[in-house]
Amino acid sequence: MRKVEEFQELRPLLFSIAYRILGSVGEAEDAVQETWLRFDGSPTTPTSAKAFLSATVTRISIDVLRSARVRREQYVGPWFPEPLLSDPYQDPARSADLADSVSMAALLLLERLSPLERAVFVLREVFAFGFDDIAAAVGRSEPACRQLLVRARRHMAAGRPRFAADRQERRELASRFFEALKDGDVGGLRELLAADVQMVGDGGGKAPQWSNAIVGAERVARVLGTAFPWLIRIGVSCEPREVNGQPGAVFRDRDGRVLHTLALDVLDGRIQTVRAVINPDKLRHIGPVGDAWAVDREVKRVRREGR
Repeated sequence: MRKVEEFQELRPLLFSIAYRILGSVGEAEDAVQETWLRFDGSPTTPTSAKAFLSATVTRISIDVLRSARVRREQYVGPWFPEPLLSDPYQDPARSADLADSVSMAALLLLERLSPLERAVFVLREVFAFGFDDIAAAVGRSEPACRQLLVRARRHMAAGRPRFAADRQERRELASRFFEALKDGDVGGLRELLAADVQMVGDGGGKAPQWSNAIVGAERVARVLGTAFPWLIRIGVSCEPREVNGQPGAVFRDRDGRVLHTLALDVLDGRIQTVRAVINPDKLRHIGPVGDAWAVDREVKRVRREGR
């Protein structure tokens, strides 16, 4: 029973490590489950369950990431991490770091790193592990891990997101954004968007989406402001939620099934990026998934009929 209790206590941390390395909820859950099987099957009791389990889930995640990279290179269209609505691991002392490190922008930057660099960066910068534990986790010496961290920091520094707005300011701006979206208020949306805002969708070839990024406040506001009122007419709802630690929403069809998520990057009082995850394979952990193709056909039909 002691092993079970120790594992359950550490499970939120293990998932959070694996998700940041992998960017996939499903793969992170599988890595945590495999970690339990190895822990349960170990003939000896480790001195530190946290050190053993963290090292195990990190090594498993590195192996999974190496194989996943080939699939991501062949992915149709932009690739985004699977949306995470709530991080199970909480640490009040590091709450800001934890929230920013799980943002879509940060996870996409982590994609630039090698699997080893990514693991070292996550363990050190996000979870403040000591270099002795990191070295044991990735199978490298402490000096080698320090060098990996230096390289990882260099890669991340060039484009690392800096969310200057406090959390309350972000929430208020997001609330205004979604109210304007529901009202089809193109002007109201335009006021909330940065001049060079980008809207990008990840459908993976499995859902209707715009083929390229939509750039510029005028274009993004017009696309959103003219499209969403038609979705409302056929029963699509917008549920504001925190997505990957940032303001966002879950969109559902009339039966409550998930259609897609939106995540907003906010900086300097404006929305810098709107990211939509539309690929149904990346939404199943949120709940039953709707048929985005059917919704798209219904919207087109209603628009043609002018209802």
